[in-house]
Amino acid sequence: MIDFANSSSIRRLQPQAKAGFTLIELLVVIAIIAVLIALLLPAVQQAREAARRTQCKNNLKQLGPDMHNYESTFSVFPPAFHAAGSEPAQLSIHARILPYVDQSNLQGLLRFDVPAFSGSFSSQVPNAALAASFALPIPLFLCPSDPAPSVSSVTISSVTYNYGGNNYMGNVGSGTGTFYDWRYQTDGFFYQRSSVRFRDVTDGTSNSVLMSESVRSVGPDITLPAGTKPSFPYQYVANGSTGISQGTGPGYTGASGGWPSGTVSNANLLPVVAAATTWRGGGSAAMRGRGQAWAGGGLFNTLTTGYVTPNSKAIPDIATHSTGYFAPRSWHVGGAHALMGDGTVRFLGDNLDLALCRGLHSIEGNEIVGEF
Repeated sequence: MIDFANSSSIRRLQPQAKAGFTLIELLVVIAIIAVLIALLLPAVQQAREAARRTQCKNNLKQLGPDMHNYESTFSVFPPAFHAAGSEPAQLSIHARILPYVDQSNLQGLLRFDVPAFSGSFSSQVPNAALAASFALPIPLFLCPSDPAPSVSSVTISSVTYNYGGNNYMGNVGSGTGTFYDWRYQTDGFFYQRSSVRFRDVTDGTSNSVLMSESVRSVGPDITLPAGTKPSFPYQYVANGSTGISQGTGPGYTGASGGWPSGTVSNANLLPVVAAATTWRGGGSAAMRGRGQAWAGGGLFNTLTTGYVTPNSKAIPDIATHSTGYFAPRSWHVGGAHALMGDGTVRFLGDNLDLALCRGLHSIEGNEIVGEF
């Protein structure tokens, strides 16, 4: 018999509500979480990119004193390349400053008295005694925002060679006139057998770019229809060698392929880009991709010009035989970092005036440099 006077008995007879969420409540919670993630993810990505951008800037800040220490020791900035003479090594300015970037042991494995590469210009292979050293990536030479592999692979005659990459390029000069031809003295810090000192920087070290960023190339060479460009930010370099040849003196001679006839000077590059069909990648056997090897003394791997504005979309980097026309480039939004001659690091914006960009890459042009 139920005791209705006993409240505890009544409670036991009443149905008990089960704890938990209804389906609608669960869907609402999931939707709220999804919205929060969508809002948070871009902020996290921006924070990570800000950290990578800061690290990139710090890399260049460290390279500044390293270059200065080299100049202090040898009374000149490191020569970009020795194509002939008593030193046939053809190694880069980066290889020369290794002791100043805490890489003395690595430089000890290199040889500056023997050729670093052999074979034809379009299919060079590393000296067997140096190949293992060339393959080592050096974090200081790599921008953390660049997604390209830190080691590039080049296959020649079924043999694969590996190279540690590079994002930071020494400044050959403005590229104006015939200063793109680095076989001769240019208006930059570096050229073949260069011996530039601080006293030669008459424009002022704070107004002259010493090094700047570049985007590393990826993959094998590709072929595209004329007038078609790879996707931005251009991990491929336009092959502009068709229709142009080396002159007997400073400068190249143009004939076709978008190049003007005669000695090429202050060229309009838009017709050259429109005519290009071959694009150099990070696995280029010709070693004409950008930043393929920190040890390579060629202009494509470790050097640059300021002929084109930062991150230019209209004009990608262009290779012409052993030289070319280049720009500061990066994966950072809005511009690219540049190390100035005085050791400061400036951010060169995408909207930088072309004349100013070229003036900053000249060390002796007497240009008037305003705010940038």
